[in-house]
Amino acid sequence: MENKNYVIGVDGGGTKTEVALADLEGKILKLARTGPSSPRNVGIGKGAENIAQAIKKVKMGRKVDLIFVGLAAIEEEYKFEKEKIKREILKKLRDFKGKLIIDSDQIVAFRSGTKEKNGIVLISGTGCVCHGWRRLKPTQGRGVSLRESALRPDHPPASRAPKEAKVSGWGWLNDEGSGFWAGQKGFQAILKELDGRGPKTLITKLIFKEWKSKNKENLLKKIYSRDSIRQISLMSGSIDRAAEKGDKIAKNIMAEAGKELALAVKTVIKKLNFEKEKFPLVLVGRMFKSKIVLETAKMEIKKLAPKIQFIQPKENPVVGAVKLAIENLK
Repeated sequence: MENKNYVIGVDGGGTKTEVALADLEGKILKLARTGPSSPRNVGIGKGAENIAQAIKKVKMGRKVDLIFVGLAAIEEEYKFEKEKIKREILKKLRDFKGKLIIDSDQIVAFRSGTKEKNGIVLISGTGCVCHGWRRLKPTQGRGVSLRESALRPDHPPASRAPKEAKVSGWGWLNDEGSGFWAGQKGFQAILKELDGRGPKTLITKLIFKEWKSKNKENLLKKIYSRDSIRQISLMSGSIDRAAEKGDKIAKNIMAEAGKELALAVKTVIKKLNFEKEKFPLVLVGRMFKSKIVLETAKMEIKKLAPKIQFIQPKENPVVGAVKLAIENLK
């Protein structure tokens, strides 16, 4: 094996885990994908197993100095279990002698789209979350004044603003604007139509065709006998296609998703006093493939923060994990 040093980046999510091996200049040399690793979805043990399996696929005996793991749900209910997750991964990587860092998939997604340290990431795939960082020194901030703050106690000036803020990301039972949320709305519209409790919608026709279901009983089996969260989430694509064809119910669902995602971003903007500043908003996840969701969200957000820069990364989020691995090594 060549005498070089490498890093590995990991993007661990609720539906898949992506891993990249890179040299110290950031060049991606090998990619691998395994099953989900979010502890919320599959538990710590299974998640660690999927991460280790993917790492082994790219490591192949090379000397890796640092592995950076960005993991879903770490910012939420697993914040205090990082060391336990780390131990579980290292148990399965006995030949690894370097450093392993576990952090949130949110910072990984953010860094996949920008080199900036200040800004916001909005992720909307199966679930959704919005997270922002303000790492300038307090004197550099340009938020509302102390006098304004006295009138608006819920809105501190930049000198008192928190260094970071997060909203949403509470899982599929919530996460308004996510793929699961939109898919569930569409699924409900289908069943209302079939029952006669609601109007006809093109969503029904598209779902039955694309899911190759002849009747509702067959469709229900496909939904409930598999990973229901993933199956419902995937319906969001069909809903968007129905919206593009002019279906009113589908258009309303996708527009509402855009408004909910915008609300999350606007909440973080206010918490960090970004309203009058120029900063990046990195948009990650398949919900932004929807023109309606994307344009609705942008329009709503720009009303509050006109200088915002919208970024849709061309690279996979795992590239952000590679960048962070190299930074932590240096």
